[in-house]
Amino acid sequence: MRFNLLTLFPEFFESPLSCALMGKAREQGVVDFNLVNPRDFAFNKHRSVDDRPYGGGPGMVMALDPLAHALRSLENPGRILLMSPRGRPLTQALARELAAAPAVTILCGRYEGIDERLLDLFPVELVSAGDFVLSGGESAAMCLVEAVARLVPGFMGKEESGEEESFSAGLLEYPQYTRPEVYEGLGVPDVLLGGDHARVAALRREQSLGQTLARRPDLLGEAPLTGPDRRFLAQKPRTLLGRALYVALVHGPVLNKKGHTVTVSLTNLDLHDIARISRTYGLAGFFAVTPLEDQQALARTLLDHWTLGAGGRANPDRAEALGKVRVAATLEEAVSQAREHAGQDPWVLATSARPDGGVTPGAVRETLRERPVLLALGTGSGLAPEALALTHGQLAPVRPFGAYNHLPVRAAFAILADRILGDIF
Repeated sequence: MRFNLLTLFPEFFESPLSCALMGKAREQGVVDFNLVNPRDFAFNKHRSVDDRPYGGGPGMVMALDPLAHALRSLENPGRILLMSPRGRPLTQALARELAAAPAVTILCGRYEGIDERLLDLFPVELVSAGDFVLSGGESAAMCLVEAVARLVPGFMGKEESGEEESFSAGLLEYPQYTRPEVYEGLGVPDVLLGGDHARVAALRREQSLGQTLARRPDLLGEAPLTGPDRRFLAQKPRTLLGRALYVALVHGPVLNKKGHTVTVSLTNLDLHDIARISRTYGLAGFFAVTPLEDQQALARTLLDHWTLGAGGRANPDRAEALGKVRVAATLEEAVSQAREHAGQDPWVLATSARPDGGVTPGAVRETLRERPVLLALGTGSGLAPEALALTHGQLAPVRPFGAYNHLPVRAAFAILADRILGDIF
């Protein structure tokens, strides 16, 4: 496989491309490198490769002409990649995809970037090594080269070496051990010493799952998990952030379609579904808020039927979920009850389909590690101003860029609960 590296600093690659497995692979012809310096294609008076950006701003921009000539000089450019924070993340899946190509060309940017028109002239694919900024693209390019080259047949020698490593199966790799068996009182797991390959494989799978849950739980949503995998993960202790999250379904004061402040009727369906969502995600509490006494009485009648009456006896799971529901006359009362239950003031956030909110699910998740949060769900056409006055901020809408944004409140809450907590907490 050939790597064409377009860089203003070819000397950067001298050592990493000449040592260890990479050096051996080059000697054996498994991989080949062609270092091209765009400065060799700068035909202006001073052979410069950068210029000031149109529109002003700090720094310089890599000029278009030397890069274009450098690319056109290549006999076999293959896929053309530009290392850029704007690009597709460099993942094991992408590395595997690139390893199947006969050639790859990597552009190493410098300064403030390259002239954007290069992307119009050539089929350039942007690739990012991570959410950070480097002084140049060489370091990122070397990461890509290393990730791709080691997947080329013949590079690793023992091909299965690359199959059991982190990310190869969507999980982090299991821990490794070698001699001595005991070092400063620390021993090797007994299973690894017994010679039972089936037990070793089972242990390593569980260790891999445990490492991923502890260090990169975000990977589990896309990993190909089996039934035994899920049962194993379900038994692992978790940081139950849901225990600090409360939800209040506010029926008044809310707005109607004409913008008037009103109180709307509660529904059996909302109580049931939001209670079940709350129980599924392990929330601390669910408040049904209505200032109308007849609606409060209706809510208690429904709850009693499903927790103390025939409904609860027939459906204990439903009783368990609806047992989390508390009736409050006002949002202020719900906040007070949450404060009393949690022992500290909650961060109260409004939810809305309007594109005004800026608080992200990630910000809520981080806040839950420090203090309780109460989400105020508006019915009707959303919370009225007097209810909003009790909140400290507003969550970003579930579908901020869609032309149609009218999810039922229970569906919106299910999406928010999953975005905030997911299945990893």
